[in-house]
Amino acid sequence: MPLPRSGDVLHVTRAASVQFAAPIYFRVIRVHDWQTYHGWVWLDGYELNPSGDAVERRSIFVQVNGLRQLQSNSGRHNYPQPRRPLRTNSSPLAARVRVG
Repeated sequence: MPLPRSGDVLHVTRAASVQFAAPIYFRVIRVHDWQTYHGWVWLDGYELNPSGDAVERRSIFVQVNGLRQLQSNSGRHNYPQPRRPLRTNSSPLAARVRVG
């Protein structure tokens, strides 16, 4: 995977660093150009909830090859959408109306 860019949404798992045993979604603000180990990078950004809302600002140290890009800064994404409640065919009003 190439280096993430500002605006990218990533799925960060244990493959990126052992600290992410519980995976997170992460929107990148910036990639630091700090000297680190080969293949590792510091990222500033926001941890996201499953519906894509920022819940916490964080700096994370991760292996680039362990990241999975879900959304590029072009705006296209494929991260899970929240589940919507199922609708039934009957409404409270329909239950009160008598036919016949």
